[in-house]
Amino acid sequence: PGIYVCAKCGHELFSSRAKYEHSSPWPAFTDTVREDSVAKRKERPGALKVSCGKCGNGLGHEFLNDGPKRGQSRF
Repeated sequence: PGIYVCAKCGHELFSSRAKYEHSSPWPAFTDTVREDSVAKRKERPGALKVSCGKCGNGLGHEFLNDGPKRGQSRF
């Protein structure tokens, strides 16, 4: 339990309350701690490139409509 932070700068990104089991080998989250926790840019249809909202460190992707509930995204 707790808050996941950026490995580069320590900025708060995700809460363990938003973590869920997914078939991918990486941790999956439904939401960020705050709206400015991450920066996003469109990479391809259905996926946004995600980086730390403070230092720009690459974090992976937000997959739109791929969360545990209909309409939710997966980080």
